[in-house]
Parts: sequence; structure tokens; C-alpha cells
Amino acid sequence: MDRKALIQDWFAKWESGDYLHLPVTDDFCHTSPFGTIEGKKAYLDLVKANEDKFLGQQFEIHDIICHADIACARYTARQGETFSLEVSEWYYFKENLIEKIIAYYHIGDIREERKLDMS
Repeated sequence: MDRKALIQDWFAKWESGDYLHLPVTDDFCHTSPFGTIEGKKAYLDLVKANEDKFLGQQFEIHDIICHADIACARYTARQGETFSLEVSEWYYFKENLIEKIIAYYHIGDIREERKLDMS
């Protein structure tokens, strides 16, 4: 499976709720603004404990750029009527599986001192 198809399979499994069969290595590592989860089992255990936050999402993929054993995807995740999140993720591959993902997205309000003056 080519890298783009592998990423599309990742999203399809999430949309169908089939997260137990994600195309990841046993030593899979996921890093996001919430921290780093190391190991496929630890990642799946976290998802299981938080299914209400992970499942039921739909993804609008804007871009997937692939090169050798690395790729980047930019997408919008939506869940229900009110949740929407803009995400960029870097994917690192080992053989025909995803070995590591580094996700970038905003998880909270901007501190007052970090706001830009738009006047």
C-alpha cells in the first residue's frame, strides 16, 4: 500500500470506529499538544478509555503530501454539531505501517499577552 493510501486507511478506520485495526506498528508513538503516548497498546488503551472523544468524527482532508518514509496531512476533524478542529500531522512509516505521528493543533484559548494587536 502506498503512503497516501495508508493515511487514507487510517482516517477510514477512525470514521468507521475500527480503531483496534489501525495500521500502526507495535512501537507506535503519538505526540500531540496533550503529550506523547508510546506503544500501540498504550495508545489503544487511551482511546478505549476516551471513546466519546475519539469516535464519531468525520474528517475533511485538505492535503496529503508524501515523500519516502514521511508524509504530512492537513485536515479538519468534526464531531457532532459543535466540535471542529484544524490539524496538521506528520506521519513516519516503518515498512507498511505508521510508526509515529506528530500532531499539531490548538487546544485552548490564547493567553492575553500572546494575542496579536490587529488594529
